[in-house]
Amino acid sequence: MTNALRLYMHYLSQSVRSQMQYRASFIMLSFGHFLTTGVEFLAIASLFARFKHIQGWALPEVAFLYGLINISFAFADAASRGFDIFGTMVKSGDFDRLLLRPRSTALQLAGHELTLRRIGRLLQGIAVFSWASYTLDIAWSVPKIYLVFTAIFGGACLFIGLMVIQATIAFWTTESLELMNTMTYGGVETAQYPLPIYRIWFRKFFTYIVPLACVNYLPALAILERGDPLGFPVALQWSAPLICVIFLIIALQIWKIGVRHYRSTGS
Repeated sequence: MTNALRLYMHYLSQSVRSQMQYRASFIMLSFGHFLTTGVEFLAIASLFARFKHIQGWALPEVAFLYGLINISFAFADAASRGFDIFGTMVKSGDFDRLLLRPRSTALQLAGHELTLRRIGRLLQGIAVFSWASYTLDIAWSVPKIYLVFTAIFGGACLFIGLMVIQATIAFWTTESLELMNTMTYGGVETAQYPLPIYRIWFRKFFTYIVPLACVNYLPALAILERGDPLGFPVALQWSAPLICVIFLIIALQIWKIGVRHYRSTGS
């Protein structure tokens, strides 16, 4: 485990070094991501300027959800680039080279690239989250701070797990299915709003199949000390991020099944 972690950090350092060769490009791309995600939040703000609240949730509270989910996704999106482009590796036969190396294929793909330009989304998410926290005047405590960090970590695990499943599907379909984007990028859009506003079947899917509710809605209830109209127990609100870690572990086991069924291109 220690050796694998050391190798992974080496992969990341090489990726950062290569991207820093073009610093102007990095700055412009990061700024572009910051502006793009900023426009998304302005759209949410304009919605609340018209309707004031959504089922009792005001703009600062939704901004809290927005910031939390975007911080999580920024980390996941930056760390999962190898899985995101895996379909092209299957088609070109480049995955065969990974199989020849005496290291885990999942580890090699995870270290393929640390996409630094995603820092634009990260900074924008932090800015919105900070504004929401200040506006709501949250009574911060050590347990609440701990829950924020575990929610961010759990959210990153969930989205990385979805990327791993998307890559695994490519073993059978050759091409990564765009359908999975409805659960990654679409999941980010979904989690920006409180869960009760959605239909029952939709809530159940993103709670029990893809545990998106465990990323920010349930932890946010505990941090904001809000009552839950859906009736989830308080203990689950505090432990929900751990479910996302379990989701990633399951996704990696599914990945191993895909690797065993892989057939080389023969080229």
